[in-house]
Amino acid sequence: MRLLPQPATEDIELTEVLRALSDPVRLEIAVRLAAAGELNCTIAGDDLGVHKSTASHHYRMLREAGVVRTKQEGRLKFMSLRRDDLEARFPGLLDAVLAAALPLPAGAHVGL
Repeated sequence: MRLLPQPATEDIELTEVLRALSDPVRLEIAVRLAAAGELNCTIAGDDLGVHKSTASHHYRMLREAGVVRTKQEGRLKFMSLRRDDLEARFPGLLDAVLAAALPLPAGAHVGL
């Protein structure tokens, strides 16, 4: 197993994390990883509606921003969220973004 290049925890920048999560496809990948813990890149990209090379671009953007950790085992790559690292740098950010990405239950509304 080998980890692909990624920023150290102290080098994760807020602007890069937000830029990575601002794309609907990348946000969907993050939501899937939050639910599953770790996913094979092929499975994470199922039903995203993008070409395989485009999915690879999104995975790289998430990794380089410090949102995900990618490890390679043979020919397979596995991704997981860097929850602890993101929580250490920006407490509550990842949970807030993921919660905002999920649809509201039927009949619920956001109070201001």
